[in-house]
Amino acid sequence: MTIFGDDATIGRILTATGDTWAVVGLSENPERAAYRVAEKLRRIGKRVVPVHPTAETVHGEQGYASLAEIPFPVDVVDVFVNSALAGDIADQAVAIGAKAVWFQVGVIDEAAYDRTREAGLLMVMDRSPGREIPRLGLG
Repeated sequence: MTIFGDDATIGRILTATGDTWAVVGLSENPERAAYRVAEKLRRIGKRVVPVHPTAETVHGEQGYASLAEIPFPVDVVDVFVNSALAGDIADQAVAIGAKAVWFQVGVIDEAAYDRTREAGLLMVMDRSPGREIPRLGLG
């Protein structure tokens, strides 16, 4: 099994890239994994910005329909979309100047992983910050 994000990279994304995370696919549905992961990110001090076609406000934070519409810098783009759409989101993350991209468990696009790293961003794929935060003792 290929590992797409070692502990050092995961730790850097969670602690040293900045505190503004755009969560693509985040909605007000508390049954969804994105909602639960957003709660964990907020508990460790991250600002979680929802990115969803409906631009819903989630956890009190204004949502946006796309990464390009966010009017302030984003440090990390956390991706909860179908793998077929994830590569385009990674490219958008590069375009907006994000420092890192995180593809959730089950979101896999090896070409996007390579492109994103070649562009100089940190990248994790097929992992969950919701699992990594406690595993690394971060909260």
